[in-house]
Amino acid sequence: MLHLASQSPRRRQLLEQLGVDFTVLDVDVPELRAPDESPQDYVSRVARDKARAGLASLGAADDAVVLGADTEVVLGEEVFGKPLDADHAAAMLRRLSGRTHAVISVVWMVSSRREQCETCISHVRFGRLDESTIAAYVATGEPFGKAGAYAIQGRGAALIERLEGSHSGVMGLPVFETARLLRSFDAAMA
Repeated sequence: MLHLASQSPRRRQLLEQLGVDFTVLDVDVPELRAPDESPQDYVSRVARDKARAGLASLGAADDAVVLGADTEVVLGEEVFGKPLDADHAAAMLRRLSGRTHAVISVVWMVSSRREQCETCISHVRFGRLDESTIAAYVATGEPFGKAGAYAIQGRGAALIERLEGSHSGVMGLPVFETARLLRSFDAAMA
C-alpha cells in the first residue's frame, strides 16, 4: 500500500494524475538546514525524513511504501523556504525579480526493505517585477505556504518568463521522476 507523507494538496493532485491508489499521512518533520549542508542535500534529507517518519508512524506494516517529497527555491546557495508574512513574501519576490533561480524537488520512497530517491532540478526565470506587481500578487494571498513565495500553478505563472525543467517539479512533485520511481519500486518489490 502506498502512503503519501504530505498534507500538500498539490502533491495529492499530482500523485492522483498517475492513477495510483494512496493514503495521506500527516508527518511533522523539522525543516532546518545544517550550516554546511548544500541546498540539494538539504532538500533530499528533508524529503527522506518525511518518508521515514511516515513509515515509522505505520508501525510494522511490511507491505507499506511511503513517498516523501520536498521542494525548495534556491538562489545561489540561499534556500528561500516559505514566507513568514507579506513583507517577507515581497522581499523574496524582489530578490527573484529579473533573475533565474533553481527549484530543487526530491522524492523518496521508503519501505521496511528499501529506500530510493529521484531528484529534479528546474530553472525558473522571473521577468522584472515592479513594486505594484509584487504588492498585487502578495495581496492575493497565493504566496503563503509556497516555497519562494509563488505558485507556478496559479497567478504566479504570470511572473515567470521562462521555465527549463519540470512544471510539476516546481509545483512540488515531479511527475515524470515520481512515475519512474514508482515503476522501479514496484519492479523491485515483485
